Amino acid sequence: MKKRIQGSGLDESSILTDARKIIAPQIEDRSRRTFLMRGLTLGGVAMLSGCNLTDNDSVETALSFMSRFNDRVQGWLFNPNALAPTYPESTITRPFPFNAFYGIDEAPTVEEQSYRLEVTGLVADKRSWRLEELRAMAQTEQITRHICVEGWSAIGRWGGVRFSDFLKRIGADTDAKYVGFKCADDYYTSIDMATALHSQTLLALTYDGAVLPREYGFPMKLRMPTKLGYKNPKHIQAIFVSNTYSGGYWEDQGYNWFGGS
Repeated sequence: MKKRIQGSGLDESSILTDARKIIAPQIEDRSRRTFLMRGLTLGGVAMLSGCNLTDNDSVETALSFMSRFNDRVQGWLFNPNALAPTYPESTITRPFPFNAFYGIDEAPTVEEQSYRLEVTGLVADKRSWRLEELRAMAQTEQITRHICVEGWSAIGRWGGVRFSDFLKRIGADTDAKYVGFKCADDYYTSIDMATALHSQTLLALTYDGAVLPREYGFPMKLRMPTKLGYKNPKHIQAIFVSNTYSGGYWEDQGYNWFGGS
């Protein structure tokens, strides 16, 4: 039976479940993680967040605070030189699963001839890019695992431009805090600069040796094996560099912003 907090109508079990989801990924030692998760109380949530849990608004404030703290911890722990595992071609998941907040038939159709990638913000070169210009840059490829926040994973083969090379080409201010993305399917997200500069972060133009299919994000997606799937935007139309936090489609609905895998 779920325990209610006297006089508040709040569900203690649900609050602690949400708090554990936020904290658990940051504790690598299994025994310590189990001990803390079992011992976490509402008082502990209040202490960690500095909030009194008296109503639904205060609970949301507390969990939001803990999520922001989680973002900071992940940022501190992120090693820009550590590589995600790579895999042999024999392990590729075929077919690679489609995943979005809409059905596969609703994936946007982007015309290659008229497509232009918009670049704005803290960059020296704000001109738009055609696909042929991006394909003319040095290309690289990786076979890495896509990890979904929903609990499944799949291995895929992605090719394209190392994103750090692209940022260098456009004269991006790499001391800026964020790189943001706007997409043809109305998706949007933003990432930290350290991840943007990671050697495995790709502006992906191909999948499994062929032009990136519509269902996987044509004309391009950002492929980051160091982050969960929802942080990898597809159908990218605009990229901007900024010091202003701009959130994201799922992040604005409560998902963790850093989203490390």
